[in-house]
Amino acid sequence: MSFSLLILTGVLFAAGSYLLMERSLTRIALGVGVLGNGVNVLIVAAGSSPAEAPIIGRVGELTDPLPQALVLTAIVIGFALLSFVLALAWRNWTITENDEVEDDVEDRLITRRDSSSAKSTDERHREDVSP
Repeated sequence: MSFSLLILTGVLFAAGSYLLMERSLTRIALGVGVLGNGVNVLIVAAGSSPAEAPIIGRVGELTDPLPQALVLTAIVIGFALLSFVLALAWRNWTITENDEVEDDVEDRLITRRDSSSAKSTDERHREDVSP
């Protein structure tokens, strides 16, 4: 693996991870695309050493075609995932005219209710155990 591809992979992973941590769906979609490209570069770079193309009938050292096939499949899956995230972002934009991911109020209420019921159960258990 060449050092420049290693650096490129690290930069793509860092940029993709940073974009995934944002609250904007557009940036999340960009992060998914950049992270997918980072994975593809990593697979191609780590999959084989530079050699001749994997064509039947050639003599000499050939490149392993499996990493290239995996990357081709990953490109298609990454495109489908990116299309889905962009569709979610477009739907959110048309409904709210905002692509920010908001906190779920119902989830916070359930968390509070569960924590308060756990505390009350714990207090009842202490009353039953104490003499």
